[in-house]
Amino acid sequence: MIVVNYAPKFLRRLKKLEPTLIKEVKRKIYLFQTGARHAPLKVHKLHGELSECFAFSINYEYRIVFEYVSGSEVNLLAIDDHDVYKKK
Repeated sequence: MIVVNYAPKFLRRLKKLEPTLIKEVKRKIYLFQTGARHAPLKVHKLHGELSECFAFSINYEYRIVFEYVSGSEVNLLAIDDHDVYKKK
């Protein structure tokens, strides 16, 4: 199981989301922790300024940006719509 650390920025943004979206975020984080290769997550490496980061999908609009600390530990950095790629 992957160990997940939460950046303060991530937690602040999470608190502002709608309750139904928060529930979906928690479900997707659990899927990620138990097997990062789940197809619905669409885990992908980012490019450009975020080339050290990865992202996975919550739904068609929202993404979570993260970085690997080690093979079994990640830091969740940001959650937002597609603009998250511009805001790190």
